Amino acid sequence: MPLSPRHRAMLLEIGVRTWAPPTPGARAETPAAAGAAAPPPAAPPRAARPLPPAAGGGERSHAPAGPWQVQAPRLLYPGADPAQAPLALGAGWFIVTDILPEGEPLAADADRLLANMLAALQLHRHPRVALCGVGPAPAAGGGTSEPAAALAQQVAAFAPAVVLVMGRSAVRAALARSEPLGKLRGARWEIAGVPAVVTFDACFLLRNPGTKAAAWADLCLARALAGHGAAERPAGPVP
Repeated sequence: MPLSPRHRAMLLEIGVRTWAPPTPGARAETPAAAGAAAPPPAAPPRAARPLPPAAGGGERSHAPAGPWQVQAPRLLYPGADPAQAPLALGAGWFIVTDILPEGEPLAADADRLLANMLAALQLHRHPRVALCGVGPAPAAGGGTSEPAAALAQQVAAFAPAVVLVMGRSAVRAALARSEPLGKLRGARWEIAGVPAVVTFDACFLLRNPGTKAAAWADLCLARALAGHGAAERPAGPVP
């Protein structure tokens, strides 16, 4: 199926290149020319830190055997105007990611890629986008042995339209599933009664750029689920 200029621009935002037959006299599309997502914020959302060396990104990492650290969610774009939030994004997004290890060489690039992914979905225009990191608890103690219950409580309190679970440890913490991400993505999961979608984390995408198109499909699924919930609510500003 041919891609619209808007969808091509969104794919370019996250580094997925597409091909189309040249049209005589046509000019190359860019995100700005196509009217797609605005540029990501000057300060991109930082992936969850601070960070025990045992944690990892993407499918390289394994869930810790001991207690889990479940960080408090933080809003990524609290200054966004609720009246300008696209209705199709629903009442908000809750994003669960792997905590990055201390000294991760791709940390800055992962922050930028995550910002581009969220901007491609127009999430930087929504004031209710929360990011929560999960990983092994610090050696000093603390943490929880039931991360899924802790995350379910956070999701229930935040009441988003959809939950996006990014990374292997995030999936094991949030869904208590140990299968490879490739077998879990593409399906509708549920956390505290809220639809959830599994995808790769930004570090994994940087190390495996061939998976970016699959990640984009996951983001589109999450947006569709969020929009389905929005269609059931009367139109108006996002709370």
